[in-house]
Amino acid sequence: MSLTAPVPDLSDLRGYAVDWALVDVETSGLTPRRDRVLSVAVVTLGPDGEQTGEFSTLLNPGCDPGPVHVHGLTAQRLHGAPTFDQVAGQIGAMLQDRVMVAHNAQFDYDFLAHEFARAGLWLPVSQRLCTLALNRRVDPPVGDLRLGTLAAHYGVPRTRAHDALDDTRVLAGVLRASLREAGRLDLPLPLVACPPRQDPRFAPRPAKTACAFVNPGRLAAGGALVQGMKVAVTGETRTARAELVARAAAAGLNTVTSVSRHTSVLVAGDPASGTAKVRRALAEGVPVVDEHSFLRLLDDVRPGTPHEGSAPAPAPAPAPPSPVEAVPAPRKPDPADSVRPIPAGHPQPQPAPPAPLSESAPLPPAASPAPAPRPPAPAAPSAPVPRPESRTEPTAPLPSPAPPRRPARPGGPLTGRRVLVLGGTHPEAVAARARVVELGGAAAINLSASVTDVVLLAGGDSDRRMCRIITLALPTRTPQWLDAPVVAHRPDAGEPRTAAHVLPRGGVVDLPYPDGGAATARWTVTASWAAQTVCEIDVVAFVVDEDDQVAFDEDFVFYGAPENPGGTVRLHSDGPTEQTVGIALAMLPPSARKVVVAAAIDGTSTFGDVGAVQISAGPGTSAAPLVQATLDAATTERTLLLAEIYRRGPRWRLRAVGQGYDHGLDALARGYGVDIAD
Repeated sequence: MSLTAPVPDLSDLRGYAVDWALVDVETSGLTPRRDRVLSVAVVTLGPDGEQTGEFSTLLNPGCDPGPVHVHGLTAQRLHGAPTFDQVAGQIGAMLQDRVMVAHNAQFDYDFLAHEFARAGLWLPVSQRLCTLALNRRVDPPVGDLRLGTLAAHYGVPRTRAHDALDDTRVLAGVLRASLREAGRLDLPLPLVACPPRQDPRFAPRPAKTACAFVNPGRLAAGGALVQGMKVAVTGETRTARAELVARAAAAGLNTVTSVSRHTSVLVAGDPASGTAKVRRALAEGVPVVDEHSFLRLLDDVRPGTPHEGSAPAPAPAPAPPSPVEAVPAPRKPDPADSVRPIPAGHPQPQPAPPAPLSESAPLPPAASPAPAPRPPAPAAPSAPVPRPESRTEPTAPLPSPAPPRRPARPGGPLTGRRVLVLGGTHPEAVAARARVVELGGAAAINLSASVTDVVLLAGGDSDRRMCRIITLALPTRTPQWLDAPVVAHRPDAGEPRTAAHVLPRGGVVDLPYPDGGAATARWTVTASWAAQTVCEIDVVAFVVDEDDQVAFDEDFVFYGAPENPGGTVRLHSDGPTEQTVGIALAMLPPSARKVVVAAAIDGTSTFGDVGAVQISAGPGTSAAPLVQATLDAATTERTLLLAEIYRRGPRWRLRAVGQGYDHGLDALARGYGVDIAD
């Protein structure tokens, strides 16, 4: 069956003419290790863009179909449909030796990988392409990157949303048009390698539960245990380790896997054993008790202080609800707060650009500095993490999503402009990008359809992208242009697009409450950088408490463990130059005070070799970014703190950090309390 959309020939697009397998799945929920595929469709395209095959079917998942109001697939409709294992061979044959394509491809890939694993088969996909990630690179003039929005922009007809086969046909048209636009900009495709995944990765994992109580500090000599105390265990114990941990958790204690200066007490089978944890506890002044003494102390655990939003109870708080369950309504903002987010669709006052980070800047009313992350010192990776001095926060209200095109907001001569800086030394490029932000513009690091101006520093005219910039007739500027920029509207450029809210390094914004509740959205923080071949960059996230420590190791999210047990924080690998962290704010336990997003380089390369890293944030994977910052590391850093999303009273804030360190990811993880083996 041929598609109704025009079929442009893709064979002349160098590097883009490959065999494609376009996939869409409808599912019973959002968690691949638990939920099931209800319907699947596959459309194959040849290197010239012509359709070569098509397959679709409903599936009997053997479970509740979940949100019927979204996908319309009732249990009655699915009754009698084949099970996944009955069609896995046919699907695998269509995927074999092709690049898998989907919109938010990691979602579809993970669901298929789990279904193939349940059927005892390998998913035959070695590479995938996400059209969402591809269009982030293209950056078309649209209000969001949902499939329907892109289809309308590219002129692809759409008949039935959330129908797997129709969505796959629409995806084919969007892919063709996106590849054409990527070719016009000479963009490398964000292909993701998909090595075979082992079955244990898909085994269901019970959600671990964070402690419901605030850490009261260390165990006093002769004193009693208090709910919320952080307890670590080391060495051989007569009582099974799992039983000790379960009894401590049932009493309201916070069992941790590593020792830091925030640990309240270390339980040792033999306090004189000299294990690494015992040595660390002695160095930090953490009390060490034997197993017998700890069991006696467990008989009289004193009440603790619940985290805000937690009810006091002797047992740990219940696990967070699944993403498809109802979530509680967000807390009503405090009328005393001076920085007030504005619901989407309401008239927006135009905020002034955020003030530069300053030790002397006054705090906004009813606010105080949030604790900053404490990465470990480079000279001593296993040492405790030093806390930087408290600092004031330049805060600004975040504008709600706006139509894709409208006159630029006042605020600076470059407001609404996106400026790409090429050439120069590292300090010169950093200064130029900082000047762009100071003038109200956005500092681009990659060529895209949204770039409006190019500033050429020394050597910039030899950049590989200059040939394409000349073809696109983009205005090129000298460094002196940034002293007093004059911009003219090009008649063929349309109206200026409203840019995301640009933050300077250290800048802070309140996250808005779109559609009545920010906490109901899965906020995303996307990091991107210029294409390079010197190293690979890993984006990671830490869910930490008021002490900037993880509750358990699984709250460290990275490539090898791309989501935490509750599914509240997930890592999406969108390509070699872009990775995204998704955060379900409403589902984070009250003990989770902050999510830290960082990037790390493995090996001897540094962020000086990579250059600037851009972060953008918005409510959902397909939403237009509402916040953007361009972070320039210096020359020797191997880890870089990108952003923090943290609680401040009843609302959440985002800070663009941009702090780099010379040590590696293992030292950074230890600093946040992750137990990393030497």
